[in-house]
Amino acid sequence: MITTRDTLFGGTLRLEQPEKGHRAGTDAVLLAASCPPGEGLVCDLGCGVGTVGLRVAQHHPGRRVLLIDNDPLVLGLAARNGVDNGLAERCMTVRADVLGRDFGQGPPLERVRAAVVLSNPPFAEAGRQPVSPTPLRASAHVLAGTLDGWIRAAIRLLAPKGDLIVIHRAEALADLLAALAGRFGGIRIRPVLPQADSAASRILVRARLGSRTPLTLLPPLVLHRAGGGFTDEAEAIHAGTASVDWGEARR
Repeated sequence: MITTRDTLFGGTLRLEQPEKGHRAGTDAVLLAASCPPGEGLVCDLGCGVGTVGLRVAQHHPGRRVLLIDNDPLVLGLAARNGVDNGLAERCMTVRADVLGRDFGQGPPLERVRAAVVLSNPPFAEAGRQPVSPTPLRASAHVLAGTLDGWIRAAIRLLAPKGDLIVIHRAEALADLLAALAGRFGGIRIRPVLPQADSAASRILVRARLGSRTPLTLLPPLVLHRAGGGFTDEAEAIHAGTASVDWGEARR
């Protein structure tokens, strides 16, 4: 596997990642910047090379992180990236099949009670979208199961009243809300727009396990100015100097 060495968040996070596999970009940046401050355990579900979880550990020194993925090649890179960024003591890699029937039922995950689960699930459904000829890219992009199954896996890791934060395609909102229904409340949605006059291309969704608080639709996060370049908010998030704004504090 040929890899490259890259940086994110203004050069503060160093990453080794596959040259032809899934590449860390804006989705991972936004998800990592969505994690609230605190001291509880965070799980990066489907972590790939560890971009999201490692940035959370870097930005929130009081947090421990579990990096969970089924691919041994990218999980090995995640472990190396943890060492390279001086985060190995607070970041543990776990190989597990998120959609497996026994996920979370044995060590080391059976006793996990995470304060936050962060996830960027594979966006494509098997058999419904074209698949990349590159195996590493295909495995990262194609969901070999259902979104509901992915959410159930997150529930197995969450502590009561723990937060699930997901980034997904905007058109997946109905499926995501259906998977959260009856399980989560306090749902907060931030549409992500390429430009101010564009339709949303992504959604950031934050939900609290067992909450009964009503849903809140927040103002959109706009990535680019009409003339090109990031907006001030998006630029600050990519530089690592700002976090995603979730609005007023929730009860």
